[in-house]
Amino acid sequence: MEKRHSYSRTFIVLLIMLVIFVLSFLTNILGPIIPDIIDSFELSLGLAGFLPFSFFVAYGVMSIPSGMLVERYREKKVMLAAFALAAIGSLLFVLMPGFSMAMLSLFLIGSGMAMLQVAFSPLLRAAGGEEHFAFFSVLGQLVFGLASFISPHVYTYLVTNMGPGSNPNALISLMESIVPAELNWLSLYWIFGLLAVSMILILLASRFPKVALNEDEKAGSWQIHRELFRNKTVILFFIGIFCYVGTEQGIATWMSEFLSQYHGVNPQAEGAQAVSWFWGTMTLGALLGLILLKFFDSQKLLMAFTTAAMICLSFALLGNVQIALYAFPLMGFFLSIMWSVIFSLALNSVEKHHGSFAGILCSAIIGGAIFPLVIGALGDGVGLKIALILLFVSLAFIFSVGIWAKPLVKNKTLKA
Repeated sequence: MEKRHSYSRTFIVLLIMLVIFVLSFLTNILGPIIPDIIDSFELSLGLAGFLPFSFFVAYGVMSIPSGMLVERYREKKVMLAAFALAAIGSLLFVLMPGFSMAMLSLFLIGSGMAMLQVAFSPLLRAAGGEEHFAFFSVLGQLVFGLASFISPHVYTYLVTNMGPGSNPNALISLMESIVPAELNWLSLYWIFGLLAVSMILILLASRFPKVALNEDEKAGSWQIHRELFRNKTVILFFIGIFCYVGTEQGIATWMSEFLSQYHGVNPQAEGAQAVSWFWGTMTLGALLGLILLKFFDSQKLLMAFTTAAMICLSFALLGNVQIALYAFPLMGFFLSIMWSVIFSLALNSVEKHHGSFAGILCSAIIGGAIFPLVIGALGDGVGLKIALILLFVSLAFIFSVGIWAKPLVKNKTLKA
């Protein structure tokens, strides 16, 4: 009996890792395909900025309600609904491709991904055990980074092997039969839809453990959220997360288009690979960050990594093509610790209502909607290079977090 119980827990942990992989695969592919969408639908940079806006605004809209949905309907139903939204969004886009449908599709997929992000954390704690939660959380981050690294390569494989002169296999032949030749990048959304439907079938066949939510995992009432929003510290950390996600998505969204515009880089090959390595170096940075946080104060580490990110951004915007192809991906390395450090400093800066505060911080992911949109709009007027200077402002605010944050509990180092 004990063996069977252990197997079911192991299965749930593996299932959550698969969920995280698919979540990341769907979330972080937009940057590489932005140049293709711009060309296919003849969009300005400002209009193209509405695409990441549609996706990430869903996080701002759905993060807090998702916590309430998990409390009422439990994890499995919420995750099934999340993948159903992702499947519907993907299939709508491939069946009726167009700019308006792209925005609706991305909003539906983004809503599903926000629901997943809220649902799987308490499930992972219950299945893996509280004593192993930190380990599995880090493992989840690595899986997330791996999927973000792989998805641009899948995109490159699909679009470079479709069309005249290619040597198609069964997958490529199928995609060529169902995707218009001039929209070969749309094949990726068939993959999205297939992944989402597959996950629905896997979840339906899975048995979930009963999860008792910890106090800091409960969403809390709207009254508690209003109370927290009157707290200056909460507002400042909200802005911190807003700036971080805005910076991350500003780079990931516009990197390939910048390299194409200013250096003539092929967005379907070198551009997609640069985005892939952005997520790859972020994963490596997260691993190193785990070690460094055992030796250095998290606030000082945040300021050091932010300074390095600013230097990388300067080289990326002002350097030649070789420098830009290294500097943009390297930014991922220095952005890697920012989310976890800001999030932990935030939660350690308030005495209660951690679950509600976490929901507020997750809703700050809407920064990933605002920054790419503003950069795109500015790019139409003053050029993408000057528009990306906006990211120095967000990085400066992130740097300031290391100065003004006064956590009740600091990170424990080996020296301490």
